[in-house]
Amino acid sequence: MGGDATVKSPLDDSDVVHDVLGIGFGPSNLALAIAIEEHNASHPEDAALNALFLERQPGFGWHRGMLIDDATMQVSFLKDLVTLRNPTSDYSFLCFLRERGRLIDFLNQKTLFPLRVEFHEYFAWAAARVSHLVSYDQDVVAVEPVRDGEGAADHLRVVCRSTDGTGRTVVRRARNVSVAMGLEPHVPPGIELGQRVWHNSRLLPGTDELARSGAPVRRVVVLGAGQSAAETVDYLHRSFPEAEVCAVFAKYGYTPADDSPFANRIFDPEAVDVYFGAPSEVKQSLFDYHRSTNYSVVDMELIEALYATAYKEKVSGQERLRFLNVSRVREVRRSADDGPLDIAVEYLPTGEQQVLEADLLVLATGYRPRDLSALLGEAAKVCLRDDGDALRVRRDHRVETVPDVTAGIYLQGGTEHTHGLTSTLLSTAAVRAAEIHQSLRNSWARV
Repeated sequence: MGGDATVKSPLDDSDVVHDVLGIGFGPSNLALAIAIEEHNASHPEDAALNALFLERQPGFGWHRGMLIDDATMQVSFLKDLVTLRNPTSDYSFLCFLRERGRLIDFLNQKTLFPLRVEFHEYFAWAAARVSHLVSYDQDVVAVEPVRDGEGAADHLRVVCRSTDGTGRTVVRRARNVSVAMGLEPHVPPGIELGQRVWHNSRLLPGTDELARSGAPVRRVVVLGAGQSAAETVDYLHRSFPEAEVCAVFAKYGYTPADDSPFANRIFDPEAVDVYFGAPSEVKQSLFDYHRSTNYSVVDMELIEALYATAYKEKVSGQERLRFLNVSRVREVRRSADDGPLDIAVEYLPTGEQQVLEADLLVLATGYRPRDLSALLGEAAKVCLRDDGDALRVRRDHRVETVPDVTAGIYLQGGTEHTHGLTSTLLSTAAVRAAEIHQSLRNSWARV
């Protein structure tokens, strides 16, 4: 800890060896930045962590494309950036509400689940308070071990390219990196994104652009069966009141999310300990048993609202909302000059296909982990892997490396195989930040 106390611009090449460089600045690394900031504020300078976080976006943003005005969070506001780590922190959601003058108004709602747009506002508020620890417009393109004359590596070289149009390359060094790059949109094989084919991660800007263009929207097809798919169907149905909206999914119907108290214990911090220490076959069974808490499931309230809408339309004889269940998209053909799409939809029980002419296809097909090998580059070669070729990760979220590399690589996400369902979720973000922060302090104490 401590490093070089000389103050330099984050954009300048530097000989400083940071105690930790965060790669990506979403909620996970934001929670870690706050933990470090609170630590530094309560310790003398020689015990402070020298930290910097790198983010490719020009400013903080979290799933901006899905910030539908009436969509709510699916986790309690108490699972914010800090409360499970430090209930007295003034970075909590409740402190944010107090500063915004909305604390009493929020409490009067008698809900644990804020609007998603409000939670994003909270994240941005917290990010602004630690902005001195962040360098935006920085895309990490390489992470390399720095070896001494004997071949040992106690720190890493991190190469960044500016995304602000200058193309400038910046080289930094760190004893540890915390990788929190988030997930990337999943696009099914055989389908290509384009002007008329979106992933729902850009639902709001895409819808705004389409509405402003004045182009007619007669039919929209949404592929997917999870919460974001159902929200997308509902939003497009409201946004284009003259259009037919077709939901396509392989299930018979939307599956309700299991948010019962006992099932939700799979997201408890203690559940991570249980999962981490379990045999591989037990890990798999726990994952399979509790998929319905998070994957391809929908809040019951939204399911009922969509069904009620479809039934009202059937009664009125003006059916705009259609559900093509037990079906999948087989082919997407594009007509010339940005004309409508021809979407072949197969009904799985019979194999019968129908072709829908649509003005838009939205893929609500979820996300997948980013390729860490491509991101880490040379550093990936010193990471150890298990028999299934997955990274070996310790309980403190640190990747196991070859013995001559003592620099730390921490993962916030991409660890479902070792840490369970909470790997990519907000539920344990604050606790995970505390664990990584403590691990960083322990490693420094051994230097």
